[in-house]
Amino acid sequence: MALLVLVVPGPAQADNPIVQTVYTADPAPLVHNGRVYLYTGHDEDGSSYFTMKDWRVWSSADMVNWTDHGSPLSLATFSWASSNAWAGQVVQRNNKFYWYVPVTARATNRMSIGVAVADSPTGPFRDAIGRPLADTNEIDPTVFVDDDGQAYLYWGNPNLWYVKLNADMISFTGSPTRIPLTTAGFGTRTGDANRPTLYEEGPWVYKRNGLYYLVYAAKCCSEFIAYSTAPGPLGPWTYRGTVMPTQGSSFTNHPAVIDFKGGSYFFYHNGALPGGGGYTRSVAVEQFTYRADNTIPTITMSTTGAPQIGTLDPYVRQEAETIAFESGVETEATATGGRNVSYADNGDWIKVKGVAFGSGAASFTAAVASATSGGRIEVRLDGASGPLVGTCTVAGTGGWQNWANVSCPVSGATGTHDLYLRFAGGSGTLFNLDWWRFTAPGGTTTPPTTPPPAATGCSAAYRTTSTWSGGFQGEVTVTAGSAPLSSWRVGWTLGAGQSVDQVWSGTLTTSGSAVTVASAAYNGTVAANASTTFGFLAQGGASEPALTCAGS
Repeated sequence: MALLVLVVPGPAQADNPIVQTVYTADPAPLVHNGRVYLYTGHDEDGSSYFTMKDWRVWSSADMVNWTDHGSPLSLATFSWASSNAWAGQVVQRNNKFYWYVPVTARATNRMSIGVAVADSPTGPFRDAIGRPLADTNEIDPTVFVDDDGQAYLYWGNPNLWYVKLNADMISFTGSPTRIPLTTAGFGTRTGDANRPTLYEEGPWVYKRNGLYYLVYAAKCCSEFIAYSTAPGPLGPWTYRGTVMPTQGSSFTNHPAVIDFKGGSYFFYHNGALPGGGGYTRSVAVEQFTYRADNTIPTITMSTTGAPQIGTLDPYVRQEAETIAFESGVETEATATGGRNVSYADNGDWIKVKGVAFGSGAASFTAAVASATSGGRIEVRLDGASGPLVGTCTVAGTGGWQNWANVSCPVSGATGTHDLYLRFAGGSGTLFNLDWWRFTAPGGTTTPPTTPPPAATGCSAAYRTTSTWSGGFQGEVTVTAGSAPLSSWRVGWTLGAGQSVDQVWSGTLTTSGSAVTVASAAYNGTVAANASTTFGFLAQGGASEPALTCAGS
């Protein structure tokens, strides 16, 4: 069942917690190519313990609208793990992404640190070494790569351990070493002779202005967030005080800190969603400003969250699972490998914050699928009951993954507003929603594709999945003709100022302004009339290229 969120009266809606479709915990953000990728744990609905089976990924270019990328890592990724997909972190190095997580090893029934690797920040991730990387029967790994290139892996509860990772990021020399937990370094705890300092768990290490910060969950239980600083990555540490006092209806908390597009952000979790608590948590974020002496101010949980960076462009294709807040819906994997919004019932809605319509939109188009008789998409501004600027009728498509485009005229959508897509109709689930896009007067909503494939050929269709200042992320779907493909090759010409930085699920070749992406070994074979998708990150302004597709 979808989580039921609290609806705040009036035109303004909360933006914390970040995700409302599932319970999330233990945030670990990563800044990459103009976006924040947020990696979280996943508390199962109705949990009465830390029941966690997979990890999730979201991303945002503006800190308020978050795109759901699903679960590219789970316990099943590690053949040697039995349970407890707990708090981890992703770092980038060697043109790859490394995800360090604690899990219970089946052979020893001890908490061990595993490491997975991927070519893309959204995965899929695979077990990098086929065994635990480290085993002290403790949890909560965090990784920091210093300016000299040395990477450090820290973890622990009740102790605080570290190793210096080798350059391959999946091995280390020697044995794990304990960091001394002194009261000077980590504060004084009272009432527990076995735990003389405040350090509890959830370390997060980073460097700023030449100073090393260690932020962590303190005391127990309930926990608060404290921090210490040091002149080097291994200390000596000096206790600096409280970052976030105990609050938020969860007896645990878990910190993360990043700088992004000129601002500083503190991530945490609480139990703010309906049904939430210590075992059903939700990730949230606040913006903050360091004091002049580089200390961290005291930060209080809020329902408003961080301010938006810039605005969202409604005239490029936007994924339906890009959401600032929602009521009633869920997300699920599409048959072609992306994600869509699902379980849209009468009265459910999606909020997208800060949408810049400019001088006005003429129409709205969305990709929908319905195994029933469909319903309606009400296009509203600034509230689920706000001004109605358009209504699209959705008919049945014959299946929950049988996609069709619907369009409707829009009137009165000018300037910058929060966009609400409200779903209306009969009882039960009405339809699924894959993507949406507005069109300005005289514009087009149809992305260019190659001609329909010949019997042994292929076609390719492009979509922009996200944009930000100075760059964008795109996706190309390759569809086989009536005969299967053993390989394929897609080409296009870059626009002025564009360059492709990274491709996943494909192999990139560039020559001047010409781009060619060939099938990777694991996705080259495409069944007749079936599809496969690759994605890419690019610099410059987003535009829809004219694609060519050749298959064999």
